[in-house]
Amino acid sequence: MSYEPPPELASLTLTEIAGEVEARRLPPLADWAPSETGDSHMEISADGRWYHEGGEITRPAMVRAFSSLLVRDEAGHWLMTPYRRLRIAVADAAFVAVDVVRRDGALAFRLNSDDIVIAGPGHPLRAVGSAEIPAIYLAVRNGCEARLNRSTYTQLAALALEEGSNWTVTSQGMQFSLLPG
Repeated sequence: MSYEPPPELASLTLTEIAGEVEARRLPPLADWAPSETGDSHMEISADGRWYHEGGEITRPAMVRAFSSLLVRDEAGHWLMTPYRRLRIAVADAAFVAVDVVRRDGALAFRLNSDDIVIAGPGHPLRAVGSAEIPAIYLAVRNGCEARLNRSTYTQLAALALEEGSNWTVTSQGMQFSLLPG
């Protein structure tokens, strides 16, 4: 099966964005209770690149498939299957947000896995770090988060300035501060 890149986020309406989100069929990880635990010998670097046994995974379809199996709990990040959960080393966040657009009162983010996540009640934004070096994270799924890369943070800051001078953004009726608290 060949990999087909998704459409550009900036060209989509909110209805089309919601359709893209809905079209993504994810494995039912919440229904799985694997009895075996192991190590995947995989890692995700802070810039979102995936590695297996030291070699970079460069096929987007493979990264997309593996990312659909990610779970984070108090013990760390895991790749889940129905029978095994395999530890995966994650340097910062499991995903990187690489683009954002505002449509009809919602902020839609594209991730390095080509997932689209709409910020809101189920996917809040949180700011950590310091005022000089902030880090913004978006809740994705199964306890995993995406860290906004520099250009996406810059886009989000511009959207915050459009909303006013208090460094907040609103999405799906929720207000999120871009200042670490």
